[in-house]
Amino acid sequence: MNHEIRLTPIRLIDHENNQVGVIETRDALRMAEEAGLDLVEIQADVRPPLCKIMDYGKYKYEQSKKQKGNTSKGQELKEVRLGRSSKIDDHDVEIRVKQARRFLMEGNKVLLRQRFRGREVAHKEIGVDRIKGICEELSDIAKVESPPKHAGRDITVILAPDKGKVDAAKRRIAKEQPKAQPPEQKPADAPKPEATPQPEAKPTEQPSESVS
Repeated sequence: MNHEIRLTPIRLIDHENNQVGVIETRDALRMAEEAGLDLVEIQADVRPPLCKIMDYGKYKYEQSKKQKGNTSKGQELKEVRLGRSSKIDDHDVEIRVKQARRFLMEGNKVLLRQRFRGREVAHKEIGVDRIKGICEELSDIAKVESPPKHAGRDITVILAPDKGKVDAAKRRIAKEQPKAQPPEQKPADAPKPEATPQPEAKPTEQPSESVS
């Protein structure tokens, strides 16, 4: 996979399943890096070997999911991606952590995925430290089910909700929320004062007409 592929040339299929044909391995690696994906040897017993550009981490996850059935009834595995590269803003990381926390509180497992682009693969410790920090931050409601694994240009880890801790967190949240206030009651209408009778107006006398 990737730079472990020593033979050249290779027969290439791109990430959209197009038959590219026979090309030099270095050119195929460049295409994979530009797409942010992996170059994977899928058939080694032919010459030239058959390779494909793909998301190897996602491929391995889907394969393991089919084989192990790693979700229980009523429980889903939610994926949270920490950006398309290891260069992700702290604010964006915070958003991903909140998203993962929401999934865990709902009773779902979470797959954290850190992606690396280009030469970032030479400094994977940055992504490992970030994922470990997130796991520590979510340890109040979750446990690490599958430790960080390297898969191509990805590092992944699976977190599972800790039922006891989740229930305790829900009780704490419910306790901290302000109690609903009863609707404000309007004061009863005060009795209207009785109308004071007004004196009856006397008719105005009209001046008599004089006859000349």
